[in-house]
Formats: sequence, structure tokens, C-alpha cells
Amino acid sequence: MFSIEKCTVIPNSLLASYAENGYADSYRTELPGHISMEDYVFSFYTTALFKLERFILTWTVLKPSSDLQAKELMNGKTDKFAAWTIETRNENELLMCDMLKQTRSWFMVKHNGTENNPRTQLYFGTGIAPATRGAATKKSIGLFFILLLPFHKMYSVFLLLFARQRLSRH
Repeated sequence: MFSIEKCTVIPNSLLASYAENGYADSYRTELPGHISMEDYVFSFYTTALFKLERFILTWTVLKPSSDLQAKELMNGKTDKFAAWTIETRNENELLMCDMLKQTRSWFMVKHNGTENNPRTQLYFGTGIAPATRGAATKKSIGLFFILLLPFHKMYSVFLLLFARQRLSRH
């Protein structure tokens, strides 16, 4: 769909434990050139679509954010952005945790192609940590998240599409 494809969560990625113990999804796209993690995540957080989410977060949970803060996040000057905090990162991956510690946003870049024709795969995924429900020790992501999943999947595709388009223009 729109050059974005659903893919399996990569084993041993920062998102993998959520696929094993809760819920996780993963989407990818590919662009020509060598795109850095910093450029990818900055582009993602500064698209028009994500700015709408930032606006909503400002007024609903009092978590404002700016393009400058997105740049500071990627430059290592802060570990917080809007309602998220860096949970962990490495050279090619970033895992952000929401303020309630229930959901994770995952970003990954994978460079491939040749020296004369470099290409970059961009990944975006979500992890939802399971919570213990009721007196039993049964863990579930909960009805709220289950009901939101169809919207969430569509929204994830569009978020990655908007980031792709933004990166294509630069």
C-alpha cells in the first residue's frame, strides 16, 4: 500500500520482545540513497500528519513539542519528545516509550544496495506491553488497544508514508 509494506518484526531487534510477550507490528519502505537514523526520525516527527498528533498531545495531556525538540532528540541533547522518552537505542534503531509505559514506537534504518546505488530501508513499528488483568496472572494488551488496532495499523502506514515523502523531497 503506497510503497509501504507490512513485515514481520525483525528477530533480535529492539522491538522483538514486544512481539513475543505482547503485541508488535512492523512496516517498512525503501528509498534511494543513504538516510541516517537522525534524518529519518526527525522527518517522521515533523511531518504534517505527526504535527497533528503533537497538537492533540499538547492540549489533551499537556505534552507540547516542537521541531527544535525533535532535532535535539536526534542530536542526543534530550531523551524526551512530547509524550515519549527514549527507552533504548543503538546505531540503527530507536525505541521510544510513552509516558504511561504501555506503548513503544520503534524506528530502524537498514542500509543496503551498492556503493554506486545506495538504498535505505526505513522501518516503523509499535509495541504494546501486556498488563496483568484481573485476579489471574493472564496477561493481555487490553480491550482498549485491541479495539484501536485497525485504526492504529492504518495510521502507522500513513505516518511512514508521510515520512517517506518528506525524505524524498530533501
